[in-house]
Amino acid sequence: MSDPVLKVENLTKHYPVHRGILRRQVGSVQAMTDVSFEVARGETLAVVGESGCGKSTMGRTVLRLIEPTSGRISLEGQNVTDMSRPELREMRRRMQIIFQDPYGSLNPRMTVRETLAEPLLLHGVTDRAGLDDRIDEVLSLSGLSSFHAERYPHEFSGGQRQRVGIARALATRPGLIVCDEPVSALDVSLQAQIVNLLQKLQRDFGLAYVFISHDLSVVRHIADRVAVMYLGRFVEQAPVETLFSRPLHPYTRSLIKAVPLPDPTRIRDETPARGDVPSALSPPSGCAFHPRCPMATDLCKEVRPESRAIGETLVACHHAEQQLEARVVAPVERKTLARRLAVLEKAGKIAQTPTNTNNHKAGNMR
Repeated sequence: MSDPVLKVENLTKHYPVHRGILRRQVGSVQAMTDVSFEVARGETLAVVGESGCGKSTMGRTVLRLIEPTSGRISLEGQNVTDMSRPELREMRRRMQIIFQDPYGSLNPRMTVRETLAEPLLLHGVTDRAGLDDRIDEVLSLSGLSSFHAERYPHEFSGGQRQRVGIARALATRPGLIVCDEPVSALDVSLQAQIVNLLQKLQRDFGLAYVFISHDLSVVRHIADRVAVMYLGRFVEQAPVETLFSRPLHPYTRSLIKAVPLPDPTRIRDETPARGDVPSALSPPSGCAFHPRCPMATDLCKEVRPESRAIGETLVACHHAEQQLEARVVAPVERKTLARRLAVLEKAGKIAQTPTNTNNHKAGNMR
């Protein structure tokens, strides 16, 4: 990897829980613990996991919209973690965010022109003489026209509002953009348009993306590398094709197996993880996934696995090598299975299936 645009080391965010009249701390919500990763220029790191696992907390903490409990964040070689407010204000020009809800992230009382002018003037990207040209430029880059600048958010469709959000993120010429589930509120056709737009902008400007999502189909299309988060920790990191073709953590396998198949004739022999995600207020001992894991042993219940490298993959699992030995089960088509049964029947190796069963049932229905 080239010199990273973003480098995160052991990032942790715990929220204290206070009770009683004296507001004594009785515990903490472990939203994120010991998260480490890097993102290079022009690269997309996707962060996936179930709702409530800490993905959005991680994205906002990286930008210091939420203050970390501990850890280190470096953007383009500069330590963002210890920056003062004036220093951080200067750095914010280089790091932006696209929010999940395009309507909720835009001020309904401001036109698009006012929305885009605010960061441009605040960060000194352009003066007032060049303001209109820069606004027209970022609108064009985002797939909108200059006449959209005079409209208010309620006058746009969902996809157009998200394009306004992208234009606002692009306005300051950032090096890093955190995309916090930017397509989850859109229908499938609009999702494809926005994802394609993000990829084009990345190619044109060398942007680094942290792409937060729960949709693995979108992730497989846009990501270069994938980090799987469970209960505030990364359990697996790998290049996108490696992760989808050879997942080493049982939780990763369960996420992939939970993706709906568009072909109803295809079946799987595995089921998603059982049970619900435990509470971040009192996470399980050892491996946090062990109450839901079909491979869990006493070791998993007692000792938390450390992340280790197996090939191109970083995985936190005591039994990751067993995943390598396990056969990767491909979907089986019922038509193929039917043809195999017919061959066996013809060879006399199994009893023939009655051919008039459906007719007999139909006759009874009459």
